Amino acid sequence: MTRPAPALAPAATSGPSVTDRLGYSAYFLVALLLAIIFLMPIVWSFANSFKPAAEALANPVALFSKAFSLENYRRLENVGAGWYVYAANSVAIALGTVLLTILISVPAGYGFSKFRFPGQSLIFMVVMATMMIPFQSILTPLFLVLKILGLQNSLFGLVLVYTTFQLPFSIFMMRNAFDAVPGALIEAARIDGASQWTLVRRIMLPLALPGAATVAMFAFLNAWNEFLAALIFLSDQTKFTLPIMLVNVSSGIYGIIDWGALQAGITLTMVPCILLFLLLQRYYVRGLTAGAVK
Repeated sequence: MTRPAPALAPAATSGPSVTDRLGYSAYFLVALLLAIIFLMPIVWSFANSFKPAAEALANPVALFSKAFSLENYRRLENVGAGWYVYAANSVAIALGTVLLTILISVPAGYGFSKFRFPGQSLIFMVVMATMMIPFQSILTPLFLVLKILGLQNSLFGLVLVYTTFQLPFSIFMMRNAFDAVPGALIEAARIDGASQWTLVRRIMLPLALPGAATVAMFAFLNAWNEFLAALIFLSDQTKFTLPIMLVNVSSGIYGIIDWGALQAGITLTMVPCILLFLLLQRYYVRGLTAGAVK
């Protein structure tokens, strides 16, 4: 009686080849170099903001200092109305822009995505065409309109201006986000007797949350960092924003740049943006690619 042939042992799998390892190492080194290049300005500003004022002025290129000081941040309290007033104005304007942009762009994007009405394509094209209008070219008409409405030196007027220029991109983003929601879910909800409000609140919005988060992040960053409109439309120093404050602290006696106070102001300005991006980064890519693949 013949015995069965022994089973062959599985072939040993070889590890990554030398070429693959070299390619991975080169990719890692290039990525690390690019990361250092992009992060160095942030690290340099942060480090210089904690230098003594005299040392920051004498040697602004040096990254680290022997002494740790909060002098630059204390000096920002004496700039105009104080940095906390400008920060409060920036927060109010940015949050107001985010809220108003979301309240308008979400229903508008839902309407363009899930409803059909006469002239839909033309209206959407007109809305998108406004993105090609240079902001600087209509500053004078905007100034006159705000003056007629009594909003020329008002934070709310600035919120309206920022929201107006943020809406085309936000409506486009929300339409793509709602396009990514399968129509079968909407039909199933309607068969179950869900009202339009219930459909939007319990089904559409949770699924389109990455798009809404992306819209909110872009609206916040644009309103937070915008300088020209705030400089032109605001005349009361107590209503200035952080970017305007940076201009006021950048020049010292005889035009010498006050590096310490400037870097402290830059640090205060960029920290909220970095934190917001880190909090919403998982929605960012999903929101930008929503509706791209069907």
